[in-house]
Amino acid sequence: MRPGAALAQGEDARLIERFLEMLAAEAGSAKNTLAAYGTDLRTASATLGGKLAQADAAAIGTLAESWAEMARATVARKSAALRRFFAFLAEEKLRPDDPSAALPRGRAARPLPKMLDHGEVESLFAEVARRVAEIGGPQDLRLAALIELLYGSGLRASELVSLPRRAIRQGQPYIILRGKGGRERLVPLSERALAAVAAWTALVPADQPWLFPSGKKHLSRVRLYQIVRALAADVGIPPERISPHVLRHAFATHLLEGGADLRALQAMLGHADIATTQIYTHVDSRRLVELVNSRHPLAETTPRQRRVDAGQARS
Repeated sequence: MRPGAALAQGEDARLIERFLEMLAAEAGSAKNTLAAYGTDLRTASATLGGKLAQADAAAIGTLAESWAEMARATVARKSAALRRFFAFLAEEKLRPDDPSAALPRGRAARPLPKMLDHGEVESLFAEVARRVAEIGGPQDLRLAALIELLYGSGLRASELVSLPRRAIRQGQPYIILRGKGGRERLVPLSERALAAVAAWTALVPADQPWLFPSGKKHLSRVRLYQIVRALAADVGIPPERISPHVLRHAFATHLLEGGADLRALQAMLGHADIATTQIYTHVDSRRLVELVNSRHPLAETTPRQRRVDAGQARS
């Protein structure tokens, strides 16, 4: 039982545990983050009499009032925990709405996402290619399809594992997904991803509803998380630095570095707010500095040369 579990009861306790499992699997959240979110959610549940998952805007407003004397960073963390919890409930269709608009917004700085550089991504794909070439078993073909879709299309873990078997068709270089909030978006597929999916699909029974089946259901997010971490460990990337969500971040960051338009990236990622996508602009600072140094009219002259030029102009 997690610390503070006794504070939440019944349905709240079950849903909080399920939410924390999702955070660990899909977002690769650190243990400290999981512990803090768990404590915040269970405390909120206790404050609302075990009815956090059912809370409406009025109940959340009352909860927020109890935070009045807390530091802004603490309020920001608590609000973030509840926002993600309610977004999870809505995404999983465990409640029809998301009441988190009633939560206060702290001013704590948003953390930057974990990142993989190009060399690390290349090492992952090199290992996948080696396994497919040397072994080529079902698990290897499935791994290739999973990694290609995570990094090549930026899918969320929940979207990836629940793809229908017929969602991706040869000759159709895109899929249409229904993501958070029921919003549909078009996601482009590379030729590499299409080829990897085709090789894997050939092994999936025609009457199977899922592209990545597991038992009577589809592959779980927890299992996907384990698969990605095991692959990373095999190529020397510390497991704590990677998750399916980190590969989604790498997809976005590397596209932006390559010159992708921020609005196009927003559409591909399925972000409702461009502000969410702008978190990736932090990685572009190096490219912008290089751009100024190489393209600015004064970039080709040194300060000393500019002084000499200015003196010659005056004479």
